[in-house]
Amino acid sequence: MPLNKVNPNSNMYSFCTHTWNTVKGKCPHDTEYGYCYMKKWGEQPELHFDEKELKTNLGTGNFVFTGSSCDLFATAIPSEWIYDTLEHCKGFDNKYLFQSKNPENIWTWRHNLPEISIVGTTIESNRTFKEMCNAPDVIDRAVAMLKLSRLYKTCLTIEPVMDFDIDSLADLIETCSPSWVNIGANTNNKVKLTEPSPEKVTALIDRLSTFTKVKIKSNLKRLMVTRR
Repeated sequence: MPLNKVNPNSNMYSFCTHTWNTVKGKCPHDTEYGYCYMKKWGEQPELHFDEKELKTNLGTGNFVFTGSSCDLFATAIPSEWIYDTLEHCKGFDNKYLFQSKNPENIWTWRHNLPEISIVGTTIESNRTFKEMCNAPDVIDRAVAMLKLSRLYKTCLTIEPVMDFDIDSLADLIETCSPSWVNIGANTNNKVKLTEPSPEKVTALIDRLSTFTKVKIKSNLKRLMVTRR
């Protein structure tokens, strides 16, 4: 099967060259806004492992976002699915991004990750909202990322950004020791979230910029103050 290239004009991470997914279907976290972006495409099929993907040539010198459409490390994912996916990755000389709302499970698999791996999580807010549904608490995500940062380069995504307390969220993110932070807004028009004011978003970006690199996604523009 062919490896999917990342469209530089899409809302996907432009720093990755390709995406690859062995686990497909409805994400176990079942957040109301959808894992990353999948829910806006409609109801997803039942969770399953696509064994045909293990025939995919992942190439050489690529930066592959593995598990971009369904969280590979969610609690409900069988261990053999994770093992087979990671073993296939290690057969190719690439850099890999593994991002999960359950980074504690990435920690469990830390010795099985490919040599050049970047590990990330999503922290939408320091607050807890009902739309987060089955996802682990953001404090637990940050604690797991702190451990992982001692072994791997880490990154963090604030998307979709939800209303927050600036100092608390900034401190939580700094705990994760991210090399960079991606920040974006909700793109699922079917779900209305409690969003921060443009002034708060701009203030957060300024605060984060004091200790990490901030990558602003194009969909965040509607929540930003226009600066002269």
